Amino acid sequence: MQKIDQGQTERLYQAVLSLTSQEECRAFFQDLCTVAELQAMSQRLEVAQMLDAGLIYHDILARTGASSATISRVNRALQYGAGGYKAVLPRLEG
Repeated sequence: MQKIDQGQTERLYQAVLSLTSQEECRAFFQDLCTVAELQAMSQRLEVAQMLDAGLIYHDILARTGASSATISRVNRALQYGAGGYKAVLPRLEG
C-alpha cells in the first residue's frame, strides 16, 4: 500500500476548498485530472447515490456500467469509510 504524503494532500484539500464556483471547480479538475480519472470519480459518486437510494448491484451495473468491484468498493466506503460520501450525498439531493 502506498503511503500518502500528508503535506501534498493537505494542499490539495486547501485548493479544493478555495474554489468559489462550479466553473472554477470544473476548470481546476479538468487541469488536475485526466478524462478517465474524472469519469471514474463521477461514476463512483453516481454509484454511491444509487447505493444510498437502495438500488441493488445488478441495477447499478446495468445503469452505470460500473464493475462489480467498483460497486463493492463504493459500498464498503459508504458502510465503513471516513464518512465523505455520507457528508456529501444529502447535499446533492434536490
